[in-house]
Amino acid sequence: MTTTADEPKEKLEAKRSFILRAWDFARELWQVLIRPSSVFGLGVLVLAGFAAGVIFWGGFNTALELTNTEKFCTGCHEMRENVFAELKSTIHFTNRSGVRATCPDCHVPHNWTDKIARKMQASKEVWGKLFGTIDTREKFQDHRLELAAHEWARFKANDSLECRNCHSADSMDITKQSPRASVAHQRFLFTKEKTCIDCHKGIAHHLPDMRGVPGWQ
Repeated sequence: MTTTADEPKEKLEAKRSFILRAWDFARELWQVLIRPSSVFGLGVLVLAGFAAGVIFWGGFNTALELTNTEKFCTGCHEMRENVFAELKSTIHFTNRSGVRATCPDCHVPHNWTDKIARKMQASKEVWGKLFGTIDTREKFQDHRLELAAHEWARFKANDSLECRNCHSADSMDITKQSPRASVAHQRFLFTKEKTCIDCHKGIAHHLPDMRGVPGWQ
């Protein structure tokens, strides 16, 4: 087979023709998409869009709620063998009333907007899982203070909202509390001088080395 000097020019023309046809197709497709339907009525299209929205929203919320379960939270050994194992020995897990706090009760905001923001923030934990940031007990202990400090700061910023979802200062019967707790709650909690996390660090998990933590004695 022999080649001619016109071959490169023919290839260039073929390429140009293909691009023009692709552009014409894309333009015609766009016109079809924005043109009022001649087959389906506006009401049908609105109902179809509404149904699609409901299906999407339902699927999204279902997936979101599945991530708000203790089973999901303890699905990785980093949580199951460290903080969850520690939780089991506390009154938040087993008590005389049988009312128990689960992982999402304390670590996921209840209102939707804050919950989504928390989920986005927690997506960084997937990165840590993939790269084994705390995949051993030793690594977890090395990062414990850093991890705890993040949660303490979050509780401090929202006035211990997750605590107050269950524990209401208005409903406290201080006459049934120990003298020390009664005085502390009246002096600091009722006056809003402090919030729950200021005094109740380590209430559900072991404390890290607290040397150097401001306000800790």
